Amino acid sequence: MSTPKLQQHYKEKVVPALTEKLGYGNPHQVPRLEKIVVTSCMGKSPDRKLAVDDAVVEIGKITGQKASITFSKKAVANFKLREGEALGARVTLRGTRMWEFLDRFINLTAPNIRDFRGIPSKSFDGKGNYAVGIPDQSIFPEIEIDQIKRQIGFDLIFVTTAKTDNEGRELLRALGLPFRDNKKAEEGAAA
Repeated sequence: MSTPKLQQHYKEKVVPALTEKLGYGNPHQVPRLEKIVVTSCMGKSPDRKLAVDDAVVEIGKITGQKASITFSKKAVANFKLREGEALGARVTLRGTRMWEFLDRFINLTAPNIRDFRGIPSKSFDGKGNYAVGIPDQSIFPEIEIDQIKRQIGFDLIFVTTAKTDNEGRELLRALGLPFRDNKKAEEGAAA
C-alpha cells in the first residue's frame, strides 16, 4: 500500500519547514494532523429520521467510510426532541483515508465553493484544532447533483497535535489549506 501524496509532502517538506520556522529542536515536536471529523446535524428538520438517513448516505459517499448516527442526550420540548432520538451523523477519518480526504478537499472540493476566496482562518479553538462549516454537499465531486434529496450542511473538524492556534494555522497552511485574511488572523493572534 503506497503512502498518500499529501502525507509524503508532510514528511518531506512540511516537517523540515516548520522545524525551521517555529524553531523546534526536534522534528518530532512539529505538530501533525491526528484526525478529521465530518459531522452533520439535522436538528431543525421536520422529518428528522429521514434526514439523518440521507446524511449517513451522503457522508458515506464523501468520505468512503460509513457514518455513525448520533443521538440526543436529553429531551428538549422547544425543539420537539426526545431523549435518544436520532439527531445527526458523523465520521472520524484517520490514517490513509484522512490524508486522501484532505487532499481531495484542498484540490477539488474547496475550489468548488461558490465565490471562493479561501476558507476563514478564525475558527480555531485555542488548542490548534480547526473547524469549518460547509453549507451544501453539492460541492463534493462524489455527490451526483441530480440525486440530491435535500441540502445537507457539514462541519469539518481538523484535530491536530498543535499546542497553540498559531502552530495549528501554520501546519494547515503548510499542508495547503487555502485560508483567507492571513494578515488579519496573524494580527489577531499576536494581540
